[in-house]
Amino acid sequence: MAVRRPLLRIPYTEVFAAPRIIPRHATTPSAAVEALSAFMTAPPRPGLPSSTVVLTGAGLSVASGLADYRGENGTYRVNKTYRPIYFHEFLASHEARKRYWARSFLGWTTLHEAKPNTSHYALRDLGRLGYVHSVITQNVDSFHHAAHPDLPSTVELHGYLRATVCTTCYREYPRDTFQDELARLNPIWAEFLADAIAAGAFAPEDPTTEAPARREPASLSAIRGVRTNPDGDVDLPNAPYTTFRYPPCAHCLANPPVADDGTTMAVEVDADGAWALPHTSNQTDCGTNVRFPGILKPAVIMFGESISPSAKHAAEAAVDGAGRLLVLATSLATYSAWRLAKRAKDRGMPIAVVNVGGVRGEDAFFADLDDNQPGAAGVRVEVPTDAVLPPLVDELHRLAPGGVYQQGTGHGTSQVDPALFRDMLS
Repeated sequence: MAVRRPLLRIPYTEVFAAPRIIPRHATTPSAAVEALSAFMTAPPRPGLPSSTVVLTGAGLSVASGLADYRGENGTYRVNKTYRPIYFHEFLASHEARKRYWARSFLGWTTLHEAKPNTSHYALRDLGRLGYVHSVITQNVDSFHHAAHPDLPSTVELHGYLRATVCTTCYREYPRDTFQDELARLNPIWAEFLADAIAAGAFAPEDPTTEAPARREPASLSAIRGVRTNPDGDVDLPNAPYTTFRYPPCAHCLANPPVADDGTTMAVEVDADGAWALPHTSNQTDCGTNVRFPGILKPAVIMFGESISPSAKHAAEAAVDGAGRLLVLATSLATYSAWRLAKRAKDRGMPIAVVNVGGVRGEDAFFADLDDNQPGAAGVRVEVPTDAVLPPLVDELHRLAPGGVYQQGTGHGTSQVDPALFRDMLS
């Protein structure tokens, strides 16, 4: 039985219209900081609390070396043919899972070695100063989780890459452990990855250095004769991605799940313990996780997959419990994020948007604002978050010196890894 392909598309891959800057003069980082300070310190509107909820996107992690999607050098603009794997494809196809995990195996090093940057730590400090109580992030890199674990609420709207989850029993496993298993099952790929690391393919670069002066990273083709196909797949000598192997859910392997009809769904593995297609003749690689148990997926919301009710409700509660919304480094292209900004607007909450480039439907958020108001009623600026958030913290600390924030500590580091494997986690 063939799986019906849902009518899915990547939302808004084209560039949004240039924004209307509010206040009109806030075209420099210092002016943006002044406007955001007015926004954060303004008295709350009647019936609303004084706290701020923050909504972040992929642009926040660019300074950590990760690619965004719709920015100037984002995935959708640099690679027009880029297409992520869809959830139904991942569940239905053993070959699709091989490709996904092969690319993820190579790309994991970039994410694993990356660290939160100054913007993440600035949000921690805004929390310590009492301005921010909740963060909602679309990012799956766990940088918020690492930078401000003591913030009252951090909602990872689209999940996280730090774990895998079984599509049958829903148990989670650390991604580090999964990476070790991938290396054990795929020794040629593991050797290639070690060579790539030794060749400097993942060495951080100084983002303040002019691009022409930066060290050129080792290319894929220069490392042990690897071949990159036109669609971005990676084939290694004697180990094309079609031979890549991945482990099953350990719990389902030891405790075969029972189907709704009472039959036992045994997880089949090869001699080395890698997940294998069932040998039953009437089973083909076109079913679901019910037909093929014990499949592990990244603990993220894949394209075509629904956001978990718990994350959806937590995000809505964070918006409903705040008096203003600060949107950082996101174009709000995904409906799950845009609807939260719309919810804040419908509640009468002032909104500030800090994003380089246009934002989906932003005219509706600022249509009623005076361009010359100082920022208390709303802000729209087009500057990088790492250029405004640390000085905003310093300014708010100056205005409210009783906070626990210590100037100059824990702001983290900004590093940029080469884009060599930037899309391999998709």
